[in-house]
Amino acid sequence: MINRGFKMKNSAKQDELIAKMTFASIYPHYLKKVEKKGRTKNELHQVIEWLTGFDENTLQELIDKNVTFEEFFQKATLNPKANLIKGTICGHKIEEIENPLTKKVRYLDKLVDELAKGRNLEKILR
Repeated sequence: MINRGFKMKNSAKQDELIAKMTFASIYPHYLKKVEKKGRTKNELHQVIEWLTGFDENTLQELIDKNVTFEEFFQKATLNPKANLIKGTICGHKIEEIENPLTKKVRYLDKLVDELAKGRNLEKILR
C-alpha cells in the first residue's frame, strides 16, 4: 500500500521514509481500497484494532494528531499473533523484513490487502 509510485528497496532510506510518513496520509488509501472492493470502514477498523489495539476513538485521535507511522506503532500494542502474518507485500516477503517498524507497517498493508481481496475476516484476524 505504501509505495508512492517508486520502487521500494529494503534499505535504511526506505525505513526512514516509512517512519516519517503519517498514518493520516495513508489511511484514506486503505479505506478507498477496501470500499472499492465492497468491504466496509467498520471491517477496516476491526483489522486495524486487531493489529494495534486501537479502538475507534483512539484511531481517530491519532489521525487528527497526524502522527507518523513511527509514533503510531510506538503507541500500539501489537497483537501477539501478528507474527503469523506471512506473504509478500510490495515485492518483499514480510518474514524477511529486518526493520521492526517497517515490518509492522507491512503487516498492516498485508491485512488491508487481504481484506480488499475478500478474505474472510475470521481468517484475516488469525
